[in-house]
Amino acid sequence: MVYGRAKVINKKIEEILNAQINKEFYSAYLYLAMSAYFDEIGLKGFSNWTKIQAREEVDHGMILFDYLIARNGNVDLKHIEAPDCDMQNPLQVFEKIYAHEKTVTESIESVAGMTESECDLATRNFIDWYIAEQVEEEANVLDIIKKLKMFGEEKSILYHIDIELSKREYKHHNYSC
Repeated sequence: MVYGRAKVINKKIEEILNAQINKEFYSAYLYLAMSAYFDEIGLKGFSNWTKIQAREEVDHGMILFDYLIARNGNVDLKHIEAPDCDMQNPLQVFEKIYAHEKTVTESIESVAGMTESECDLATRNFIDWYIAEQVEEEANVLDIIKKLKMFGEEKSILYHIDIELSKREYKHHNYSC
């Protein structure tokens, strides 16, 4: 029982969604660390891109948070680890971003698998939004990596990529069916 009402969500699903909330908030920390690095080296557009990414990760965590509440589950916030702050150049950072996003994709796919094994069709439908979001996340990062690899450390091109990334604007993410 939760606050006098019967639980609607399966305990295993509740646990894996709580773990995913933690991963989304960790992602925000990671992107903020990357944003600070880009600010330090004077790439304000790259900083803007990663700062917006951090805000979106918080949105993703909050969508899960709200979903658990709506399903009468318990939100169990855990300690968030400090992110790896070893950053050497924009390409290396974006390769870290891509590796991280692939890990997040695997985690979301694990949630999807758990919803199937636990026959939680409501959560399975809900998690499809995250699956589609991850496809977009990985594609966006790969696009930037391709540009960085194509032109290497050419300063004038890096400047143009920085200008391009400075144009990214935050749009609040929310769950939509």
